[in-house]
This record gives sequence, structure tokens and C-alpha cells, in this order.
Amino acid sequence: MIKETYSSKETYAFGKELGEKAKAGETFVLTGDLGVGKTVFSQGFAKGLGIDETINSPTFTILQIYEEGRLPFYHFDVYRIGDIEEMDEIGFDEYVYGEGVSLIEWGNMIEDILPPHHYEIIIEKEIQKGFDYRRITLCEY
Repeated sequence: MIKETYSSKETYAFGKELGEKAKAGETFVLTGDLGVGKTVFSQGFAKGLGIDETINSPTFTILQIYEEGRLPFYHFDVYRIGDIEEMDEIGFDEYVYGEGVSLIEWGNMIEDILPPHHYEIIIEKEIQKGFDYRRITLCEY
């Protein structure tokens, strides 16, 4: 599935739509270049889960946990991990195979340990279509 958005508001709305449909135990892998809108998408996704708390990318903590929505939300950002073993140290499997929903920014960096069934969301810019244009591709594995 490919979704085209023309503003950060539309990117947020698409994230929210997917968050509203998310089910316990699902994992979403979010990839895209720096500044492409991964955090905006994540904020919408969290809102779709019923989370009103401010969502920031957990770049320096690797994991943020939000429990006030309809499902626990495990928001990972693995951009800065030095070794995949760091994921074991934070209990990665407990979250990803748990009762909540996991969204992993830069998940392509840990693809060897991703659950066999997951969704990949790729956000891309195309400047010739406008500064705020994004092509968001959703794939199921």
C-alpha cells in the first residue's frame, strides 16, 4: 500500500489511522532519512492508540513506554545503538512479543532480530513534488 501526503498534518493523520487499527502484539518498523517525518508519523500513531502525552523520538533512551492508551505503546529509536546486543539488555523481546504495540524507528538497523511477522513503513521525500510531499509505503512481512 502506498499513501501520498502533502503536509505534516496528512502524515500525522495517516499515522493516527494506522494507530487506530493496530492490535496487541503487532510490530511496525519505521524507516526513512533524517527529517523525513518519522516523529510526526509516530505522534499520529500514538494518538490513534489514544495516547495524549507528548511523543518525542527516544533517540537517546532507545525506548519510551506509554501505557495510558487503549494498548501499551513501545516506541523504539535504534538509530544510536552500537551493538544489536543492546536490544537484549533493554528486554526487546519482552516488549515486541508482549501485549502492546511496538513502533521501531530505524528498525532496518536491527532487522536480524525483528519478529518474522511485522509491518514496514517507509517514508520518502520527493522534492520535485513539493517540500512537504511524502510517499509512505506500508508492507506486511
